[in-house]
Amino acid sequence: MKKILKFPKEFLWGTATSAYQVEGGIENNDWSEEFPAGRACNHYNLYEKDFDLIKKLNQNAHRFSIEWSRIEPKEGEFNKKEIEHYRKVLLALKERNIKTIVTLHHFTSPLWLAEIGGWENSKVIFYFSRFAQRIFDEYSDLVDSWITINEPLVYASISYFQGRWPPKKKNPTSFLKAIRNQIACHKKIYETFYKSKNNPQIGIAKNNNYFEAFNSKSPLDRLSAIVYRYFWNEYFLNRIKNHLDFIGLNYYFHLKIKFPFQNKNENKVVSDMNWEIYPEGIYYVLKELKKYNLPIYITENGLADAKDKKRLDFIKDHLSWIHKAISEKVDVRGYFHWSFIDNFEWDKGFEPRFGLAEIDYKTLKRKPRSSAKFYAKICKQNQLILNPKP
Repeated sequence: MKKILKFPKEFLWGTATSAYQVEGGIENNDWSEEFPAGRACNHYNLYEKDFDLIKKLNQNAHRFSIEWSRIEPKEGEFNKKEIEHYRKVLLALKERNIKTIVTLHHFTSPLWLAEIGGWENSKVIFYFSRFAQRIFDEYSDLVDSWITINEPLVYASISYFQGRWPPKKKNPTSFLKAIRNQIACHKKIYETFYKSKNNPQIGIAKNNNYFEAFNSKSPLDRLSAIVYRYFWNEYFLNRIKNHLDFIGLNYYFHLKIKFPFQNKNENKVVSDMNWEIYPEGIYYVLKELKKYNLPIYITENGLADAKDKKRLDFIKDHLSWIHKAISEKVDVRGYFHWSFIDNFEWDKGFEPRFGLAEIDYKTLKRKPRSSAKFYAKICKQNQLILNPKP
């Protein structure tokens, strides 16, 4: 017998992108010299066709970012042409009756900010807040929800601790400074937005992992998992929890922790990037977030799967666990699959294929994969139909 999992009324079904990964033509930010995206997917010019495809695939919401270096290419100089461009982008979504979640910082910053120390310089609090206020003043009537910063700990750790992303630092002090400044930025933006408008709906996109002890009978393994969980999942949220209208959850990773702080995943099923696929983990992470008593949107969840062999089950299985969390009174209000189209995957380039729609990078033609059509049925029906296994 079929099992039907119905989702809440007015549930948001969408996909997510970020400007640098899809737009193309961005040449003056801190990524463009060492990790150039070139024309990327040319979404900057093809956004209307892309939004037509989103609509055709029955999605009622879309998350995207506004590229700071386009809007403010030089410190204090705001580009009216680019401001008008993003207005057209937002209007195009509104005309198609697609709800919007706009991200203000998705890993990239203007060169002029990078040159004075980027996110480890406390001046970023003034500069980023000023940029955010300008964006809010321009588009507040066109945006349904705001995300201040995407994956703050991912950005801070890879850029300032591991040293793989710009500015390629390996400095624990810089790492902690960046986190401190991110927290201060979020709080300041939240407060200034609320002074400008009633109930503007502001959140964060927080990458939380499912941590568990490698050996559940080992006190040291359990302690290691608790320490990881606190620092990675809770530390940042605890400091901004009174400055949030919702939590955006980006879920990708399940980590089995062995003392002292070793990852011992089994990796039975993996994506093209060798990331473990562990749908059950999203349920546990959502249950952890319930204590904040805030609405939750799954702002990212996806996998690299060029042949589209695992994505359909990936979506089905994650949504099943999300539905279980909802049935246990976790207030989940939307799901945004990562990503709408194949894109530039940061330091990994164009090889990883995360898109529901495939991109031919020679012709830039978009072609919905089979999983996109499967997801489109879920979006249209606001329910997931599980067929019994033979």
